[in-house]
Amino acid sequence: MDMKLFAVVAVLTLVTYAPPSQAKPISLVERCYCRSTVNSVPKSFIRELRFIHTPNCPFQVIAKLKSNKEVCVNPEIRWLQQYLKNVINKKKTKLFLQSATQ
Repeated sequence: MDMKLFAVVAVLTLVTYAPPSQAKPISLVERCYCRSTVNSVPKSFIRELRFIHTPNCPFQVIAKLKSNKEVCVNPEIRWLQQYLKNVINKKKTKLFLQSATQ
């Protein structure tokens, strides 16, 4: 058998039977979840909030509504900024109280 033909058959066999890669394509890894945001979502419509911060994307806030729809919320909205400040202050207070009791 010719060595070139043998090499081609060997490479094709390896490629055919090699396990598939679990890595995502770069285009999917670097894509931000929120491409556009909404500025007016009433707090009463929101079931839960998720916060995503990745190196390639800005701070993103995803709100799951009571209708099970997910929307990206503009993180600059006043009520959301106040909510984040309150959460941070509560965590600081909790950490301070834990360190004071120890």
